[in-house]
Amino acid sequence: MLTEKIGELTNMKDPELLDRAEKGIQAFLDAERDAGRIAGNYYDDAVAKTMPNLRKWLLAEELDGISPGLRNGLREAICSEQWEALTNAYSRDVSFGTGGIREKMGSERSLVLRLKEEGIHAPIIKGPNTINDVIYLLTAAGTAKFGVERKPPLSKVVIGFDSRVRGQDFAQLIAELFLGYGYTVYLFDEACLYPSVTYAVPTLRADVGVFISASHNDFRYNGYKLSCQNGSQFDPSERDMLYNEYIKNVKFGDIKKLAIADAPKDKLWFLGGEKCQSPRTITEGAHAGLPLADPLPDAGDLYAGRESRIIDIHTMHVEHVKGFLVQPELITKTSKPLSIGYSAFNGSGRKAVPRLLSEVGFNDVKRIMKLDALDGMFPAFCSDPGKEQQPDPGDWRAGDIAVDAFKEEYGQAWDDVDLIIGTDPDADRCGVIVKVPEHQRKAYSHPGTGELRDYCLLSADEVWSLILWYRFSKEVEKFGSVRDAETKFIALSHTTTDLLTCIARKYDVGVLKTWVGFAQLAAGCRAAWDLNQGKDTPGLTENGKLPAYDEGRTDPASPRANRSIHSWLAMDDSTRCYNIAALEQSNGFSILGKPAKDDRSLGEDGHVRDKDGTFAAVLVAELAAYAKDRGTNLLDMLDEHLYLDPAIGLYATHYEPDPLDGEYEGLAGYTKKRGILNKAEALFADVTSKPFELGGLAVQSATVYRTGKYDVVNWDGFPDEGYRFYFDDAKKSHLTIRPSGTSNALRFHVQLFGGHPSRDELLDKKAVLRKTTVEIVQDIRRLIGADV
Repeated sequence: MLTEKIGELTNMKDPELLDRAEKGIQAFLDAERDAGRIAGNYYDDAVAKTMPNLRKWLLAEELDGISPGLRNGLREAICSEQWEALTNAYSRDVSFGTGGIREKMGSERSLVLRLKEEGIHAPIIKGPNTINDVIYLLTAAGTAKFGVERKPPLSKVVIGFDSRVRGQDFAQLIAELFLGYGYTVYLFDEACLYPSVTYAVPTLRADVGVFISASHNDFRYNGYKLSCQNGSQFDPSERDMLYNEYIKNVKFGDIKKLAIADAPKDKLWFLGGEKCQSPRTITEGAHAGLPLADPLPDAGDLYAGRESRIIDIHTMHVEHVKGFLVQPELITKTSKPLSIGYSAFNGSGRKAVPRLLSEVGFNDVKRIMKLDALDGMFPAFCSDPGKEQQPDPGDWRAGDIAVDAFKEEYGQAWDDVDLIIGTDPDADRCGVIVKVPEHQRKAYSHPGTGELRDYCLLSADEVWSLILWYRFSKEVEKFGSVRDAETKFIALSHTTTDLLTCIARKYDVGVLKTWVGFAQLAAGCRAAWDLNQGKDTPGLTENGKLPAYDEGRTDPASPRANRSIHSWLAMDDSTRCYNIAALEQSNGFSILGKPAKDDRSLGEDGHVRDKDGTFAAVLVAELAAYAKDRGTNLLDMLDEHLYLDPAIGLYATHYEPDPLDGEYEGLAGYTKKRGILNKAEALFADVTSKPFELGGLAVQSATVYRTGKYDVVNWDGFPDEGYRFYFDDAKKSHLTIRPSGTSNALRFHVQLFGGHPSRDELLDKKAVLRKTTVEIVQDIRRLIGADV
């Protein structure tokens, strides 16, 4: 019966189909509103935007030449009355965030599989609020026009992609768009690291980096991530101009392409290839002296006759990373070699991380082959509707998947492996699984089951703290103190542990705390660099100084915080210009170094200006090798050198997302998120008049962080950096409820300070503290309606 009905409707003309769609979508929205699943403002926006957007796309005949199956896909969706999916795809434009855009390619597994099997023009539901070929081309056209109209104009772009479904096809499509606008294109020839792009842009003196990825999101997602000429994300003012004046106003007619095979020879380079057996270099032009690579085997016509124009950027990145090891000789000379397991989680780190580890001297690296193949469906992770898991190396469930796969593949080798390192699909995040000594197990129960196991996933807070301590302690051991400590500082996001702050201050190093995201960390570092050069950064520094920020505000009574900096310690001197670590709770790490020689370069003695999971993986491996050489392990080192240090003390942190998997779906999801945040707002507003407890701890005070950066796509006064509830007057223990900046979800961050327990008390105190962090999240979930 349904098939016959669809057959009849298929014969309708587009105006008739649109009339039918308008009635069906309106009825769907009315029912959702009446059932209380869509709040009034979201309902009004959807009514105002869905049909005009759908009408524009369905009637645009030029789309047949841009995405041949798109309009037929819409006709099919209307005929089969997919009103919810059409509403979600057309009720808004995909959000343009700090780094670009990120959204679903398809709302369910079958649609993404169809895209995988049929190609980027598959006739699935595509619209302005999904990631698809047209949105990629429109966004790229806006970026290209922005560059062409700059003075001087931007003319060179680096384009890469990870293991996401059809990532290479999308990257080639975008390359053809930039070639059509006259750009010189540097195109990666296979799935690559995001850090390879952020390294390549300044190294090749390019103007823009484009990366096709959705980082650690589940299989349904993809994105378009932008880097400026120094490899960092664009500054807020440039980003706003790029979106508001260009991407937001781009038209279908602005899409123009030049086929890769037709590109002038001097306009197209490839990046990647395979390391030459007999090293060769470019002999002339701007890139003279750079290493060339051999073509990938079985590449077919990938290079379009340009096999002699492949730059070996991978070897350059590897050599650059090697320079940051503290004791490279320890790795090769130790009598206790480290055994490492590695999980690429079906992402682009699969070649780079094992190569890096091997080249610095780690000879026992076991790749977990079940998780090694490039596969954007991430088959080891759940893909059931509403339970879509993320390939996030910082998630304990991903850790369990890696351990189970390692045991299945290597059997008894589990007894001897020292740690498992994991990177996400674009390899900008690094997770670390370690063995738990029997005497530590009561403090490291499994977060999902409560069982006492022989392994645990270390939090990024713990890993970064150990790396920072190790690098400081080696300087002190060699030179008697941290050299030039008065010039050095760390940068960390405000949801990252204060354990790092205590370590830095012990060694007289400054601390700059920013809002969440590596773009903010990079912006904070640039502000410190500018001060050193006698310049102010608009909105961040004044009269050659960092203002005295109090939780993001120069005026504590101000309802708005600034857009980048939360607070700082010992940064009141412009000599603090050497960033020795930039660190995020969300498993991001880099070292930005000293002021760059110009705005197109990496910092002096610095790494990329965004996070790099491969870089972190090598530093973690060096740290673990040091621990094993000394007859200890990372957990015992945390106790001995940090928690028992009178200058530092015991900290415990805990992180959970809501929902645990995926995001709040569709318009109903936006309504749900707003309802949860409204309850958090009420708790904040009444914190003194209506006291409450979380995890058995009384809430003493609270604050809210509103910077305004996401107000346009949410509401005025949106709490983009979250609500923070303090459990002590010293503000060392707190819970933060923060909306995600990359998906329609919330984040819970807990930090508790446990004082300075004695050696005999430490394990019990640590176990209680870690348990309490979990209970705090359980309690706040119940209070604000975010129950798992």
